[in-house]
Amino acid sequence: MAIGSRLRHVVESQQFSRPLLEELLDRADAMKKQPHLFSGRLVGRVMAALFYEPSTRTRLSFEAAMLRLGGQTMGTDNAREFSSVAKGETLEDTIRIVSGYADAIVLRHNEEGAAKRAAAVSSVPVINAGDGPGQHPTQALLDLYTIRDDLGHIDGIRIAMVGDLANGRTVRSLTYLLSKFRDIRICFVAPPQVAMRKDIKDHLDEHKVPWFETQDLDVALPQVDVVYQTRIQKERFTDEASYRAVKGVYRIDASTLTRMSKEAIVMHPLPRVDEIAPEVDSDPRAAYFRQARNGLWIRMALLERLLG
Repeated sequence: MAIGSRLRHVVESQQFSRPLLEELLDRADAMKKQPHLFSGRLVGRVMAALFYEPSTRTRLSFEAAMLRLGGQTMGTDNAREFSSVAKGETLEDTIRIVSGYADAIVLRHNEEGAAKRAAAVSSVPVINAGDGPGQHPTQALLDLYTIRDDLGHIDGIRIAMVGDLANGRTVRSLTYLLSKFRDIRICFVAPPQVAMRKDIKDHLDEHKVPWFETQDLDVALPQVDVVYQTRIQKERFTDEASYRAVKGVYRIDASTLTRMSKEAIVMHPLPRVDEIAPEVDSDPRAAYFRQARNGLWIRMALLERLLG
């Protein structure tokens, strides 16, 4: 994990200290401004991507990051079907084998806690690329970078986290990171069925970060600098009726923007379904495509830190 500025595995957001976060954000900024200066940093290194769940942005941005640094990549999509897992191999055995072939493993898994299990047996760094409804720390890093890049600061921000907060690993991870900064205020906007879980609220209380809950998005909109919209995750529901009860409950469109500050931004980890109207895309406050592109730079910074 992380102690001070040292980093071995990237499993959860809690392991990052504020100095380490700022170092990674600064490094990502340098890479974004002058990417050519960092090519060749990881020549001879190999990254393995093991994805047990679908991914576009995370998988491709990690691969692009490794390639831009001069390294190589290998891996498998849908590992539950197209790897020895289909024959009954345990995650631990898969990781033991793959860590003999690669210098780092990027793991996305459908089970919460899978990244921690993998790190416990791996001989090379494991990076959690999302473990079920648990965490997605590298998404939280790029979210933090986007907030700083767009707003110019992180201390003092007001943020509304909207949608499926119970199953949203991105909002959980981002909340942990934000708790390391000063004067943060968080509003959780969700139906009771998918409200933020108690462990996150307890963490905020422990770190004296003010938060409140509401089901009414309009209450939050005028008060915040960031609206972090998420989709209702159909794949996390056990029955169709429960999903339909909350599907489409919050939607950001042109009328929503009129109730927001002119300086505020709209973020989304993507993919979106119908929770942000396409008409929002052309508004300068729509930060979600910039946010996705920022994943390249923060993952370059992280890979260099782990393997350089």
